[in-house]
Amino acid sequence: MGFDTPNVGIEVALNPKLSVEVSGAFNPWTFGSGDSNKKMVHLAFRPEIRFWPYEVWDGHFLGIHSLAAFYNTGGIDLPLSPFDNLKDNRYEGYAAGVGFSYGYQWYLATHWNIEVTAGIGYLYLNYDRYECRKCGERLGSSHKHWLGPTNLGVSFIYLFKKRDRK
Repeated sequence: MGFDTPNVGIEVALNPKLSVEVSGAFNPWTFGSGDSNKKMVHLAFRPEIRFWPYEVWDGHFLGIHSLAAFYNTGGIDLPLSPFDNLKDNRYEGYAAGVGFSYGYQWYLATHWNIEVTAGIGYLYLNYDRYECRKCGERLGSSHKHWLGPTNLGVSFIYLFKKRDRK
């Protein structure tokens, strides 16, 4: 849900081909020093329903997810950002949206998998924009509708239940 952001999630199988994953992310840090105040501070929550063509936690999956987040970000040059001039401004607000994901999981060991996933979707962003990253006056409030990446990740997964390999 963000670069250099701790994420935690739990996934439960509903049947052999369907699972529900709920994850959260929290990034409280400001990067850099002095007046740079580079930040991508956020708190995000993302539930997802996943369909597995073969079986849960093995191979390809398709997902439908929603997303809710609070953010305070600025002073960074972020590719594919929904904000104009993020490097010289600070944006503070909330986001809500929906999207689709594709991912793949590989078996590593009895209780371990690795997963790669990518998602694209729609976000509604409501925000206040400030004239500089650390200080400055509020330039106004606005909202934005945005289509773009909503998820990109590599995850190491611990399976609490032993998985039998066929």
